[in-house]
Amino acid sequence: MSSTQLLWAEAHRVTIRLNVHEIVSQLNTHLGATLVATLAGVNDRKLPYRWAKPDGPIPGDAAMQRLQTAHRIWHVLSANEPDQVVRAWFIGANPLLDETPPVMALREGDLRGTAKAAESFIDGTWHG
Repeated sequence: MSSTQLLWAEAHRVTIRLNVHEIVSQLNTHLGATLVATLAGVNDRKLPYRWAKPDGPIPGDAAMQRLQTAHRIWHVLSANEPDQVVRAWFIGANPLLDETPPVMALREGDLRGTAKAAESFIDGTWHG
């Protein structure tokens, strides 16, 4: 297993063991609640703050999948990059996603493509 594959496996293990409130809390801290709301596909920018509370509401299934994928991607990218680079990666136009920012690709449900774009960023390869 390559080092990149090991990193993704670790990210999956970490993410799957967290409850939704912990996932959203970490994403809010590192990416910001507005970005989290966008990638989750909700219009209420305050909702991620409520999701992050231990007794807060639970996102729907589709939003939860996007949040888990975003958390895995964040975990992998942040292993080697500072928060400002990771945040820039999420909001910047990405050539592997047809110049769509990863945050919007996640919102649109392109979980696999966004994860592959993150992998390309990490290992310096082009999966386009």
